[in-house]
Amino acid sequence: MDIILTCLIYVVGLEHLAIMALEMWGRPETQSKAFGMPLEFVRQVPAQKALANQGIYNGMVGVSLLVSQWVLNGRSQLIATAIFLIFIVVVALFGSLTVKKEIFWLQGMPSLVTLLVLLTLLI
Repeated sequence: MDIILTCLIYVVGLEHLAIMALEMWGRPETQSKAFGMPLEFVRQVPAQKALANQGIYNGMVGVSLLVSQWVLNGRSQLIATAIFLIFIVVVALFGSLTVKKEIFWLQGMPSLVTLLVLLTLLI
């Protein structure tokens, strides 16, 4: 179970780093399609700044999730990981309700599955 959990955590962390890259450095055409926004909007400088800002958040969540696996151990590692995963699930729910329904399936579901596997170890 530990190996499965570790793999799932790395998938979620790396996914958020990939989202960061898309939000910060992706081509507007790719960003428009991925986030369901009009291309004309995404090409605007304020939209690019907002996407980059969101990208930093996703990147920091991904990095924090991964780094917590290296610097923490035991129960504190599991609790910190659970907190990060809960944050991701809540944000994905909000995003799916306000922006695009696929956000939950792409970001929230992997985190929710990982959280459920983690909870079996905590209980």
